[in-house]
Amino acid sequence: MGTTSTITMFSTIGVAEIGVAAVICLIILLSASEILSVSKLWNERLSTSFNLAIWPLVVTFVAIVFFRVTEIL
Repeated sequence: MGTTSTITMFSTIGVAEIGVAAVICLIILLSASEILSVSKLWNERLSTSFNLAIWPLVVTFVAIVFFRVTEIL
């Protein structure tokens, strides 16, 4: 029983750290996208590249929020 709770505690800590890293990456990518969108370097290819990186992180963020809310309720 002690081993199971220890393993669960460590796996929960690992997931929380990955969630924080994902949210930080999402904020950085969204900021960079907004800043670059007004520059002359912005084009369709750069936009697609940012979208390919941003959308999975948005899905991850929504999942984190959903699981946190269901954890509270």
